[in-house]
Amino acid sequence: MVVVPKRPSKHLRPPRPLLASHASASDKADGRWMTQSMPSGSAVKSYRCPGCQQTIAAGTPHVVVWPYEPGWLSERAVDERRHWHTSCWARRR
Repeated sequence: MVVVPKRPSKHLRPPRPLLASHASASDKADGRWMTQSMPSGSAVKSYRCPGCQQTIAAGTPHVVVWPYEPGWLSERAVDERRHWHTSCWARRR
């Protein structure tokens, strides 16, 4: 019998790279953020937008955002990335 090891928890694995486009910096009142567009063809999962708390459906173009510098509890800033509706991120100050 062959024993197949369990996959590690997704929370323990490193984040997958975002290959859809190039990231750019964006300054907001609470600091500098990195943003990256996610086109509809690359948006294969649904997410909850932290701006409006509504679902971003799979297949919906949106923006992925993470802090320029990592927070106290993260080794890398990209570990803190969140998916926002493009309009919600544009309205954020």
